[in-house]
This record gives sequence, C-alpha cells and structure tokens, in this order.
Amino acid sequence: MQFKLRQLQAFRAVAETGSITKAAEALGVSQPAVSRLISDFSASMDLELFQRRRGILEPTSDSRHLLTEVRRILAGLDHLEDLRRDLKERTGGHMRIACLPGFATSHLPQVLAQFLKERPGVTVALEPDRPERILEWIIGEQYDCGITDDFAGHPATESIDLFVRSACILPPGHPLEHKTIITPRDLAGEKLIHTRRDSGFYRRLSRAFAEYETEMNSLIEVRQFTTACLMVREGVGASVVSALDAEGFRDKGIVIKPFEPKIHHRLSILFPSAVSVPRVVRDFMDVFVESLSPVLASPTPK
Repeated sequence: MQFKLRQLQAFRAVAETGSITKAAEALGVSQPAVSRLISDFSASMDLELFQRRRGILEPTSDSRHLLTEVRRILAGLDHLEDLRRDLKERTGGHMRIACLPGFATSHLPQVLAQFLKERPGVTVALEPDRPERILEWIIGEQYDCGITDDFAGHPATESIDLFVRSACILPPGHPLEHKTIITPRDLAGEKLIHTRRDSGFYRRLSRAFAEYETEMNSLIEVRQFTTACLMVREGVGASVVSALDAEGFRDKGIVIKPFEPKIHHRLSILFPSAVSVPRVVRDFMDVFVESLSPVLASPTPK
C-alpha cells in the first residue's frame, strides 16, 4: 500500500470537520479534490472511512483507530518541518563544545546563556577538560568545537587563534596599586602566583622577566588563571594573568594594571576538519570571538 501525504491530511480534515466542504476550505483545495483524496485513500485501505449521520461525515469504528495513527504521523511530520526550519534559520540544533576548565566557570556561560535566549530550539553539551583531552575529542569528532590554549596544530583539525592581552593583578592596598603600568622590575621580590612551568604563557612571562634582567620570585604554580585571581584576592601575592580572567574579578576585590612588556595568552578554537561543522556552532563561535574583542591584543601578535 502506498499513501500520499495529501490523502492523510484530507482524511484528518474531514474527520475533524465532518464535512468535505469545510475540509476543502481548511486545506485550501477544491471539494472535488478532497472527495477524490478520500476515495483513493479508502480504496488503498480497503476500508469504509466515513458514514453520514444527520448530515455529518463521521469516522467509522475502524477508521477511528486509523485516525489515531494518522494524527501521530502528521504530528511527526509537522515536528520535522519545524526542525528543518529551525536548522535553516539557525534557531535549532545541538552543539557539543569542549573547553578549558576555566572557561566552563567564567565568561563562556554568560555568552552561551545570551546566545540560547535568542535560539530556544538549541541544546548544548559543554564538557571541560585539559588541552590534551580536548584535542583527542576533536580529532575523534566527538565534539563540534573545542576551546583550548597554545595549540601546536594537527592535520585532523582546523583552528582559529586568538591573542588575549595580559594584566598584572594585585591585592587591594598593595604598594604598586598607584602605578600606571607594572613591569617585571616592579615585581622584583614580590611573591608571584603563576601558571604551570610547562605552559606557553609561563615561558613568555619568563622571557619578559629576563628582558628586564629580573628574577621571578615564584610562590605558587597554578593551572588556571582563575585560581591565581582568587589567591591574589586573598592577599597571598601578585600575578600576571590573562586580561579576560582579570576583568572577571574587577569588582571582586583585586587591582588590575596593564603589564609591560606586552605578552599574550594564545587561545585556539578547534574544529574537526573531516566533517561539516553545524552552522549554529559556527554562529556561536562568531559570537564568542566577538565577546572577547575588548581583551584581544591589537595588533595581533605574530
């Protein structure tokens, strides 16, 4: 048996209106067209679909069971059309995003929340982990995109590099808080909280201190800038961190100062190169990059 969508729609319309005339009006077709659709559908099913009572077409006992299934099928097709429209208009879909742990608790949630307000049909899976794991997920196409740092490149990925300015952060009341710019020489002898020694940011910071012929007085080594901000807020020491993380603490009890020489935190947005990335994911990454514009280095470092 082969059924046409229009036959199912005509059957439902007649069952719900009790009239060929009203069904034709609802479907926007002629009465003879509805009559023909019902006749062909009845023949295909080998069932009498309607009986007339008091001038109204009522479903037979057999076709009432059929009507339940037809309504389910048409509802599913309506949902499919809604999904198609959402995907075309980029208001629906699913995003799988992997990110550094610090992004899962600062900045990214706010950007994501605003993005989802304008796209109520979009769902998200957000997974924080270390850079090595993020790269593994992107290569394996388990996630649509990843936000990581100091990415060295991989043939199974495509990437976008972003360069975030750095800032020196101090506890309130620190003797250096009245200086306009902080240099490594200003931090000589200060107890420093810094990123782990194998990170690209630490290597750039070390070179900056070397240029000023100043030794770093290492106190605490951390994995995330957020941890450094929290420690500085508690008065444990000073730090040089990503300006993005520093700005997140501007109203939380730390002093933020420009740092020279200019060093940067290199972020990378990764996509699997072997598959087509959903358009809604590309849209979100565009929004995410735009949200970073106030703290991005200019001009972009080479």
